[in-house]
Amino acid sequence: MASQTPPAEQAQATASSTERPAVSAWNPNNDPAKTGYDPTKRWANYFNILLGKMSREGQEAFREDAYIRNEARDCSNCDKWRDYLFEYSPTIRFMSKNIMDLNGKLDRNNVQCRRCPTRRVIGEDGKEHTVRQGGGFSPDHGILICANEMRNQGHLEDTLAHEMVHAWDHLRWKVDWSDLRHAACTEIRASSLSGECRWTREFFVRSNFTLTQQHQNCVRNRAIRSVMNRPSCKDDVHATKVVNEVWDSCFADTRPFDEIYR
Repeated sequence: MASQTPPAEQAQATASSTERPAVSAWNPNNDPAKTGYDPTKRWANYFNILLGKMSREGQEAFREDAYIRNEARDCSNCDKWRDYLFEYSPTIRFMSKNIMDLNGKLDRNNVQCRRCPTRRVIGEDGKEHTVRQGGGFSPDHGILICANEMRNQGHLEDTLAHEMVHAWDHLRWKVDWSDLRHAACTEIRASSLSGECRWTREFFVRSNFTLTQQHQNCVRNRAIRSVMNRPSCKDDVHATKVVNEVWDSCFADTRPFDEIYR
């Protein structure tokens, strides 16, 4: 007759398997007394955030630990949404066709969903800043989608369309990614054509209630922030100058679309 585990031991094993780790996986040096973030206390952490009792460092560790715990789920959802979009999204299908016309190919094999940890960079002010991103394009590898940053399928569609514009630009014009003017131009086009700056997203997601020049302002701001994150960019003034230099021609260029329709 097979031996049975006593109920008390079963309960203990179940509890230990669902217990939250006592140490932050993201920041092992986290001190709950200083940051307000205790990895073992889920609801207390939520209340500390709502009441302003959790430091920025604590909030970062809270967020990144959640991303680590949910990595498998996030990547699974991202893969499912990606496959659906390649099959049914008019925008993604249109961009796929136009990329193929330039002898390129993007599909599930080179559009990968992964967890993207927050990056820490030192700004011009000498202070450490955190940088989060939704995705990225590499001419040598394809597109990376940051699964942990994707809120839903619509968000992934905008992000994927953005990166596919970069891919099309690279195939069409051989973008020099070390040239800030080239980088600024493709960022302007990607933000403008992907749909991430459409009025409904600005209004309902980012609480931007501006009625005039909303699309242009969104595109410009996102392009400036992207250029600022490049190593050769000195500061926000430098990034703004570069974006302004290429703005008119790049914003007006809607290829391969006939017009901005998202």
